[in-house]
Amino acid sequence: MKPKELAERLGVSVKTLQKWDSQGKLPAKRTVTNRRYYTEADYLKAIGQPKANRKNVIYARVSTAAQQDDLRDQVEFLRQYVNAKGIIVDQVITDVGSGLNYKRKKWNQLLDEVMQSKVNQIYIAYPDRFIRFGFDWFQQFCAKFGTEIVVVNNEQFSPEAEVVQDLISIIHMFSSRVDGLRKYKKKVSDDHDVSHLQS
Repeated sequence: MKPKELAERLGVSVKTLQKWDSQGKLPAKRTVTNRRYYTEADYLKAIGQPKANRKNVIYARVSTAAQQDDLRDQVEFLRQYVNAKGIIVDQVITDVGSGLNYKRKKWNQLLDEVMQSKVNQIYIAYPDRFIRFGFDWFQQFCAKFGTEIVVVNNEQFSPEAEVVQDLISIIHMFSSRVDGLRKYKKKVSDDHDVSHLQS
């Protein structure tokens, strides 16, 4: 929500919200264009109500089944991190699939739970473990439902080989489309009825 909307709900001025933001009392989130915004969770925090019955989730992903050791290492690393912070993890989700694949079943189930306001925090080792492209958008999307994606930033779990494989997949996809367009163009030029209409 916009600062003005939150200010009205809280019965304070926008300047007060800006002051709370600079003091760290109620930090605002920022869009990619650096505009302040708040979530429902921020509102609940401001009125002193905690996020009830929300779970903390570890999410780990690798691209292929051959990377099971990497998957276990990710989970272990994230468990150590949350344990050191004294955070209780309610669920560990492990996924095998490309970071370009938006149809990952477990990932989509997690997003469904985010939209149902069931998730407090999602812990990931690196942004591309969650999604290869558009991570900032998904981070903001989750924030709108009061879910924070916590990136622990361990580059060890963002192997270059996966990036190369994903780039090859993208090139293949676009080259297939170009090839399909060429075939379509040829088919149209071979169709006398269509050629007649174009002349």
